[in-house]
Amino acid sequence: MALLDRVRTTEPASAPRVLARGAGVGMLLALVATVVWSGSFVVSRALHDSVPPVQAAFWRWIVAILAVAPFAARETWRQRRLIRRHLGFVTLAALLGVTVYNTLVNQAGLTTSAGNMGMIMAASPVLMAVYEGLGGARLGARRVTGMLIACGGVLLLVGDGALPTRLTTGDLWMLAAAVSFASYSAVLKRRPAELGGLAFLFTTFVLGALMLLPAYGVSLAAQGGFEPTPGTVGPLVYVGVLSSAVAFLAWNKAIALVGAARAGVVYYLQPVCVALLSYALLGEELGLLGGACMALILGGVALAGSRARG
Repeated sequence: MALLDRVRTTEPASAPRVLARGAGVGMLLALVATVVWSGSFVVSRALHDSVPPVQAAFWRWIVAILAVAPFAARETWRQRRLIRRHLGFVTLAALLGVTVYNTLVNQAGLTTSAGNMGMIMAASPVLMAVYEGLGGARLGARRVTGMLIACGGVLLLVGDGALPTRLTTGDLWMLAAAVSFASYSAVLKRRPAELGGLAFLFTTFVLGALMLLPAYGVSLAAQGGFEPTPGTVGPLVYVGVLSSAVAFLAWNKAIALVGAARAGVVYYLQPVCVALLSYALLGEELGLLGGACMALILGGVALAGSRARG
């Protein structure tokens, strides 16, 4: 009887530790996805004059399918009836996260800088939080305050020290990409628990590439193909393997563990990563203002991600 009482008293004490460990893993996975995706914005900008946007998106997903297939094909075949039952949901996720989002990112790379692309994408965590709030989730004052501080830092960075009053065409494409990605992240919360992560990922990649196929054909006819060189194939392999297979798997798992709003807090670090990478690889200027705004973003993320209740 004493042993039973001891087990009963120790069970509740271990539960918070398990939850905290899961939350920590979730935030780490969100960070991995954020850092990898930061590199994809730099790649999209670097390819803007050599690979048409739709073709870059299409071949990205072909590479991703080939990278994931050895690990996911068997699970996907086993769950084919479940996938067919939830085909509407999987198709919507593929449309938002695969077909639309990355094509818009590539389109934005034609007329705006990699730094601006990363900074504008920081609007997506705000939308993720709005979606969760509408769904009845309690965000807490501390998290909301941190998000507002980080968002303020992003706006000042985009506007060169003042609130931006005008957006370029590329900025508008990027804003549309942010809406698409936030919507994809919100949709992920409705993924059926019995549908495996790899099967879901592989199916969205395949469906997304199929939905891109007509646009790819039009682009090929109107713009011609691109020359496969190390300068074009290498970046496409990066975005296909790392930014697609690795980052999407990490992000999907992060949302399953901590939710879109909390994972979105980590996503605010993306402008910092993109700015540093674009400075190092593309020569885009950073400056004192950029450093100050980055500090503001980091402070907001630290506040929003802290464990104290708000």
